[in-house]
Amino acid sequence: MALRRTTLTKSWRHLAAILSAATLSAGLLAGCGSDSTDKQSGSAPAAAGGVFPVTVEHAFGSTKIDKAPQRVVSVGYTDDQAILALGIKPVGMVDQYPNPPGKSPDINTQWPWVKDKWGDTRPEVVMSNGDSGPNFEKIAALRPDLIIAVYSEIDQAAYDKLSKIAPTVGRTKAEKEPFSAPWQDNAVHIAKALGKEAEGTQQVQAIQAKLDAARKAHPEFANQTAVALSWYKDSVAPFTTTDVRGRLISGIGFKGATEIDKIAGGKFFTTLSPERIDLIDVDRIFVINDQADQTALKKFKLFTNLSAVKNGKVSYLLDSEGPAVGAAMSQGTLLSLPYAIDEMVKSVG
Repeated sequence: MALRRTTLTKSWRHLAAILSAATLSAGLLAGCGSDSTDKQSGSAPAAAGGVFPVTVEHAFGSTKIDKAPQRVVSVGYTDDQAILALGIKPVGMVDQYPNPPGKSPDINTQWPWVKDKWGDTRPEVVMSNGDSGPNFEKIAALRPDLIIAVYSEIDQAAYDKLSKIAPTVGRTKAEKEPFSAPWQDNAVHIAKALGKEAEGTQQVQAIQAKLDAARKAHPEFANQTAVALSWYKDSVAPFTTTDVRGRLISGIGFKGATEIDKIAGGKFFTTLSPERIDLIDVDRIFVINDQADQTALKKFKLFTNLSAVKNGKVSYLLDSEGPAVGAAMSQGTLLSLPYAIDEMVKSVG
């Protein structure tokens, strides 16, 4: 496997396809036998409050949460950020970006939009991007009273295993393909599970107001088609309009490149053959890559010959390096979106 969910870099593992129940189950069980629970993650405080009991309908059925959870594990790639935004520090989370060997603290707790929220808390990593699934043994050792698996590709078999550990909330019931639900729906869905649906809705409305303000300040966006893409395996890889990056582009007022959706086959991205480079011959391009891949893309003649490139209509946004605007776009959470919106609009300038 070679694709990572939150962005496209050379280190990605392929997480786009839904694994079969048998394959995922075998892979997850093989991943057990992990480290013991981290002391800091074991004592991570959770915010009290919320309206309970609450029943959440989701893709795998319904889950009743009787009281305010104190120990929440995030199994979705970005669910930890929604949980943090609502005042709770998860005791377990997914590493979206590979942490450099020996680097501490984990870069996934150090993004500009989450660093203050995490503080000194160091959650246990229950899955790394590219793993076949979450580590059940680690999750059980954390003694969770709620598991959130919303921005996730878990299947029924994995859900059943998780729900035996603690009440588990899966992705939204309306989501047809993994990672295609609107960020708004995911945020409110998670908020409801935490007994904080009203607060989650308020935060969504605040971000929507920010998107509306960007559109109002830039009415010219409405007449332009835009696409977000990355350089991946020596190919141009654009994201679909239903991916969080595509939704963010349309959110600030641009028209999406819907032709990309047709050839993506339900995935959140596709790679273009040379003869289909015309699909990104649009008015504005947002490139999400770190420096090495940006440099490689700029040497790709089919890309440099595009009118948007020749006319200087490309926003080159570093992914995990520097200001990490690409990561903020790719995560598309209650915490990252305000930052991403400001930086995207600024990049168009």
